Amino acid sequence: MAILLAFFAILGGGLVAFTFQITYEQIKANERAALLQTLSSLVPRDQYDNDLFEDIHYMRNETLLGSDKPIVIYRARKQGQPVAAVLNSVAPNGYNGAINLLIGISYEGVLMGVRVVSHQETPGLSDSIDERRSDWILGFNGHSLQNLEEKDWRVKRDGGVFDQFTGATITPRAVVSAVYNTLQFFQQHRDEIFLNAN
Repeated sequence: MAILLAFFAILGGGLVAFTFQITYEQIKANERAALLQTLSSLVPRDQYDNDLFEDIHYMRNETLLGSDKPIVIYRARKQGQPVAAVLNSVAPNGYNGAINLLIGISYEGVLMGVRVVSHQETPGLSDSIDERRSDWILGFNGHSLQNLEEKDWRVKRDGGVFDQFTGATITPRAVVSAVYNTLQFFQQHRDEIFLNAN
């Protein structure tokens, strides 16, 4: 009986390894395509002519970007001139944990868009931060540090301009704060972000 169990364990392990090996490249290609689609929703494809996956830069700032690890910044350029950057940022204080974001910012410092990459927020209540569930996240488009004052970068309940969700204020607060912090980071480090083309 032990020999039979060992045989099936080896066979099962071999099948899992074989399946992983033959699907790994396809999974990576699908992940890249999904990321490119998200990046293109933040920075329209006709606004840049470089390869966003090649023109990247890593920076770290736990206070403003929400992570103690280096985050990737995708840099969009047209004819070698900076157009926009898409930054990975983290809202560490969501209701159920960290909320990972992609934030597109034009070279002039204007938000081109924000998308939630992953979260653990409560389904049906605070998951309205996800574009597939609600258009709430689109409310950041066009805002900047120049056209909103610091006090405006809050949810309406706290005296700001951004809507909150009925019964769920923690999640929108966290996202608004993360977007504001990311804009501050971009403003402080814009030249460094675009300094070297890869």
